[in-house]
Amino acid sequence: MFRKTRVPARLFLPATAAGAAVLIAAGPAAAHVTVQPGTAEKGGVSTVAFQVPNENDTSATTKVEVYLDPDTPLSLVSTRPVPGWKVRLEKKKLAKPVESGHGRLTEAVSKITWSGGTIAPQQFQRFDVVLGTLPTDTDALVFKAVQTYADGEVVRWIEDSPGAHDPQHPAPVLRLTGPQDGGGHQHGSEHANGPARQSPAPSPSPAPASDLASDGTARAIGTTGLLIALAALGLGSFGLFLALNATGRRMSARGGRTG
Repeated sequence: MFRKTRVPARLFLPATAAGAAVLIAAGPAAAHVTVQPGTAEKGGVSTVAFQVPNENDTSATTKVEVYLDPDTPLSLVSTRPVPGWKVRLEKKKLAKPVESGHGRLTEAVSKITWSGGTIAPQQFQRFDVVLGTLPTDTDALVFKAVQTYADGEVVRWIEDSPGAHDPQHPAPVLRLTGPQDGGGHQHGSEHANGPARQSPAPSPSPAPASDLASDGTARAIGTTGLLIALAALGLGSFGLFLALNATGRRMSARGGRTG
């Protein structure tokens, strides 16, 4: 049976954080329905966000449907509540039961529908979903999406992207990669085994002798420069004193001759 799994709220945080960076770098692709981030690790649990823009200048988006690939059933599909929107998960019975990290699967989520809310023109909405366990025998998951507007227009984001040319309505694609060094499997491993241990902070090492010598030299140069500046200031003040004194004497001499 398909077992319901409780998902910690912290698993949704990376998608939110990752989403902000993606919005800055998305560029023209932001006009399409996409899944962000665009990559996840094979065999893990990942938080993704379906980003849905409104391309209609006069009508609001009122419903978003995302279809999961029936050939790669997932044991974990959990959605994050979105204010103003209702979500419905539809399950489909599998032709053949499969074993997964969450038990024996006889059915799996085949479709997610968000409705009841609105995405106004020139705005977008993000729908966060936790997916797992991601397959290890494929390099990508394709999520066909259907976007419905209040005026009845329906846009089907279902076209494949086989090459460099981007079709008019490409389906959202999540690329799957192998294990990465330095915590690439963070979401999946943390969910299964708990937080990873933290390594003790390395103790500070003494500065090299060359650095100390350079620092001493710099200080000596700075002190010398300060002394030179003070000496120049003293000489300038003394010169000004002499000039004023000479001017006073000349004026006194002129006054004597006039009297």
